[in-house]
Amino acid sequence: MSATQSLTGPTTDRPTGENLLEVRGLQKHFPLRQGIIFQRQIGAVRAVDGIDFSVGPAESLGLVGESGCGKSTTGRLITRLLEPTGGSVVFDGEDITHRPPGRMQEARRNLQMIFQDPYSSLNPRHTVGTIIETPMRLNGINPPQGHKRRAQELLETVGLNPEHYNRYPNEFSGGQRQRIGIARALALRPKLIVADEPVSALDVSIQAQVVNLLQDLQREFGIAFVFIAHDLAVVRHFSERVAVMYLGKIVEVADRESLYTRPRHPYTHALLSAVPEADPDATERRERIRLAGDVPSPIDPPSGCRFRTRCWKAQDKCGTEEPRLVRAEGSPAGHLTACHFPEEPTVAARAEDIVLDPALAELKKSS
Repeated sequence: MSATQSLTGPTTDRPTGENLLEVRGLQKHFPLRQGIIFQRQIGAVRAVDGIDFSVGPAESLGLVGESGCGKSTTGRLITRLLEPTGGSVVFDGEDITHRPPGRMQEARRNLQMIFQDPYSSLNPRHTVGTIIETPMRLNGINPPQGHKRRAQELLETVGLNPEHYNRYPNEFSGGQRQRIGIARALALRPKLIVADEPVSALDVSIQAQVVNLLQDLQREFGIAFVFIAHDLAVVRHFSERVAVMYLGKIVEVADRESLYTRPRHPYTHALLSAVPEADPDATERRERIRLAGDVPSPIDPPSGCRFRTRCWKAQDKCGTEEPRLVRAEGSPAGHLTACHFPEEPTVAARAEDIVLDPALAELKKSS
């Protein structure tokens, strides 16, 4: 039997109709132009180059990978802050891939985003109340208790005081600003929130508070999440399924237990081997995989498998044939890998031991 076997349908065991978000063949190529007056395109940065994934109602999908792999661009494509070059985005049963901005208002009621930088994502000229009320006013939503009372309730929901309503963003810390951004995202009671590295700019102790807050809100309101991050410990704690990106491609996707304990793609193995474990003895026993070379340029990615230039298992086939995202032999249903020669399904690490910082260990205890 071959190392991989085909898996029909989307990258999940759920039927297509049961998904809240369907992303198929999504691409974003940023053109490179030369010249001042008469410009001509000489190439393109392939930030996202054909990815497939899905998210079910109230589900959380983690998107991880090195800086520059296309995670944040993917988030902006989903929310249509960027125009896709190719592929499709189907949200709540409707194709929003190339919907004009004037017709995106209805979709954005149920599709919101939390931005990475809590400083630049809030207008410094507006009060907190105005920031939270604006989405409701633009969408014609008039709560029975009024916009001000609704905004104050949202501030309480995210752990701030109603008295903060009249203050400006510069009066708050980074963690408090991120909470304001979360309150703004919740103002329309969305079905899906794209969280683009929502805790990467925060101190570790504040990270734990914000991640636990997002989990509480997910349970309370039934919100689905696309959680973008590079911190494997945070993603493992928050997300039910995890997709690993490398150079604009998804190379592996699985439920968190399967991916963290039995990764099949060499790149995922390398990422997890770099994560410290809670047990020092286990860390000494585990082999540290050090990748050779640098990440190739997305302007001119390698042929075939994009990871082959750094992979210790690469063979001739890897340079001529691009691997498909399929279920490798021995993997559970829904565990998909884009690799011609996947790793054996041996236990790599205990998922509960993957903790990057002692402060994050409190995440499990408090949830």
